[in-house]
Amino acid sequence: MLAPEVPMSHSVAGEPPSAGRRAAPLTTAVYSAAEWDLLTGLPGRVLVAAATPAPGRPPRGVAAGLAGLDAVAAGRAFDSDLVRAVVAAIYARHDGAPAPADQLADLVSLLAACRAAARVLRRRADPADSAAYRQWVQSVAARVCRAATDGDRAPADLPTAPADRRFLDRLGGALDLG
Repeated sequence: MLAPEVPMSHSVAGEPPSAGRRAAPLTTAVYSAAEWDLLTGLPGRVLVAAATPAPGRPPRGVAAGLAGLDAVAAGRAFDSDLVRAVVAAIYARHDGAPAPADQLADLVSLLAACRAAARVLRRRADPADSAAYRQWVQSVAARVCRAATDGDRAPADLPTAPADRRFLDRLGGALDLG
């Protein structure tokens, strides 16, 4: 199977491309099939891990899963060709074969995948696209963790539980976000 070619660009100063057309790619990189699978699978793995009950973390409801899906979809509007290409690939998948649940929820495996993705991005991606991707993946988990379970308050109104904060900090560290 040939590796997909994924053009990446980030416009000057984060400005959107001219109306009706995309900015010319500043950097083009070709990811191997394994690297592309890692990059396109990671947002879903993060969503599942953030939504999976864990000791000290509040229970998650449907709202949390929907918040995560909304965060993934929000990548379509990012000023990053890489993030938009990953979202397009996620939505274009029609193999219907989910990853095994134990692989999806295993935090150690997830953090290792995040570190591997950060390494791939350091080697192959435009720095702006790399940062946008890593921040987007972190935002998927953050939105799940903030999602309201009682429906009375907006997600932004809810404090982050200490166990969720630790999860998000570990995820951010693995994604090399600082």
